[in-house]
Amino acid sequence: MAILFTISFVIIFLIATGIKFLGLRVQWAQNLPPKPETSLTLLIAAAHWALSLTTYTTILMSLSYGARRQYFAPMVVISVTVLSLVFHYGISTALYQWKNVPSAVSGVKQAGESGLILSNNLERNETAVILLKGPSEPLGPRVTAIPDHPLQFIESTPNVNLDLPPIPFGDDTPWFLKSVSIDLKLSEAQIHRRFIEGQHTYFLYAGALIFLLSSLGFAIKFSVWPLADLFLGALAFRGILAIETFLNTPEMQEIISSFLGNQIPVSMAVPAVFLAFGLLINVYAILVYIIRRRRKEDDY
Repeated sequence: MAILFTISFVIIFLIATGIKFLGLRVQWAQNLPPKPETSLTLLIAAAHWALSLTTYTTILMSLSYGARRQYFAPMVVISVTVLSLVFHYGISTALYQWKNVPSAVSGVKQAGESGLILSNNLERNETAVILLKGPSEPLGPRVTAIPDHPLQFIESTPNVNLDLPPIPFGDDTPWFLKSVSIDLKLSEAQIHRRFIEGQHTYFLYAGALIFLLSSLGFAIKFSVWPLADLFLGALAFRGILAIETFLNTPEMQEIISSFLGNQIPVSMAVPAVFLAFGLLINVYAILVYIIRRRRKEDDY
């Protein structure tokens, strides 16, 4: 299982980083107004997102493999937790060091010249914006064309921060996939912030989260079909990811702070919740195992 975990982690991390890097590269090239960016910065941002995705995916695959091979459940939890922490901490350290490496600033790639047309075909709404002076002056004179409306000419908006969408305006990505991508980014940003604060804070938060994920092996044993069990495990992991994002929102942090008072730091609350749920799940799994074993002994 350790070999499977290592190979899966490396492969998924490299593939996810490459795909995310290409996506960020395209998004950077379409940004208006164009901004200089470094390839190393984009690569580090892609690697952080890929690290979160790889951690969740590899833990799920390892738990599924351990359930099929009928390995001793406590050893699976311990092994997966330790391996995940080692890989996550090692890659986080490498990415933190790479941020200090100087790199040349990439040149700005122009998206077009004067008269550039930005169209939107999302939901058949063919709205278009024509930048008369091109992407070099996106706040300059432009013409807006909206279906069933007359053309609108705007001379300039020098005092307005116009945040133009990427080219094209439309985004056909399903909301489920988009929400998962956003939550993965927020999760890794939270762990990275703890990493910067110190090793003690990092291992407390990341260790509690990974321990909770590693304890969800029982969710992959409900069915005799491995694919169905893997799907149930993915739903459970998605729920943990959503709960993590929800608990770390500023509103929930304020509620938790007002509830706890000065008893424990707010930063300790979320890891404590993860750790408590992980312990409850393991206690439940142990009790179920004892009951089933006694029933087998009684049958004999």
